[in-house]
Amino acid sequence: MKTKIILVDDHKVVLEGLHALLEQQHDMTVVAEADDSRIAVQKAKELQPNIVLMDVAMPGLNGIEATRQITSENRQVKVIVLSMLADRRTVAKAFGAGAMGYVLKECASRDIIQAIRTVMGGHVYMSSQVAGIVVEDYVQNMPRLNPSALPILSAREQEILQLLAEGQSSKETASTLHLSVKTVDAHRKKIMDKLAVNSVAELVKYAIREGLTSLE
Repeated sequence: MKTKIILVDDHKVVLEGLHALLEQQHDMTVVAEADDSRIAVQKAKELQPNIVLMDVAMPGLNGIEATRQITSENRQVKVIVLSMLADRRTVAKAFGAGAMGYVLKECASRDIIQAIRTVMGGHVYMSSQVAGIVVEDYVQNMPRLNPSALPILSAREQEILQLLAEGQSSKETASTLHLSVKTVDAHRKKIMDKLAVNSVAELVKYAIREGLTSLE
């Protein structure tokens, strides 16, 4: 039986490259592609793939939160995160959200097949640069990062924060999330209170710093 895979990336050339690479494998098949992580979450629910290859820097709903939603819905679906980033915080968030693998995009053509086979075997996979970071943190026994305030924000608040930081108005955010504008405004006020910030500009800076959006 072939390993069923969903590809998620908002860059067409990346999707095409991964698709071509994976279809060369006799035991793998791409069952869907998505350039929108909300659609990816829905496709994962409908198609029940074995693997989802998930880009981190997705607009609208970031790859970390999409990973959390997919793995919460079905633990049998294994997510391998693809990222340009190898920083401690992003790696920790990815695995905290339920990812089973973390592959740097620069190494994807070399690592992705091994990553899929490793994860399908029930093991965690990390690109070598990422593994080095994890080992370093383990040896030091303390990442020495500034504590993140994100844990005090609910999943919905983080979602709204990302959309606002990406330039959506309250009305656009309300439409995207199927909420009322009044509800979005109430969430925004609560977010600003929790983070002790006084402007949307500060919210944008915070969202970028915490990896909710890259604004690429």
